[in-house]
Amino acid sequence: MVIAIDDSSDIPIYQQIRNQIVLGISDGRLRQGEQLPTVRSLAVEIGINAMTVNRAYQLLKQEGYIVTERRNGARVSTLPEGSGQLSPQAEQTLERIISEAKIAGMSMESFLDICRKYFQEGEPL
Repeated sequence: MVIAIDDSSDIPIYQQIRNQIVLGISDGRLRQGEQLPTVRSLAVEIGINAMTVNRAYQLLKQEGYIVTERRNGARVSTLPEGSGQLSPQAEQTLERIISEAKIAGMSMESFLDICRKYFQEGEPL
């Protein structure tokens, strides 16, 4: 699993890790039941503190994307059929993105075209 951290980003590193794992699940690079690297090995691979990776894994676990076991480490969870709804946090993020698009002068159709593009790219889920 390749995770690229953008040190110049305003997004905290643990959130970048979380986002890239969710994207990997969505686009099929990470499959249900697949073993994730240990906290320590991922921290070494990326060159960051293990507590940062641990925070990302804890967030993913809370959100139901991964399961952790003492002996087997972290795995991508077997995701049940979704509710068809976004989480409140995801709705807030989407609201912010839409606001930024409006401020930039983007038309609704252009925005929806971008949404369609990314929605279709993530179809393997």
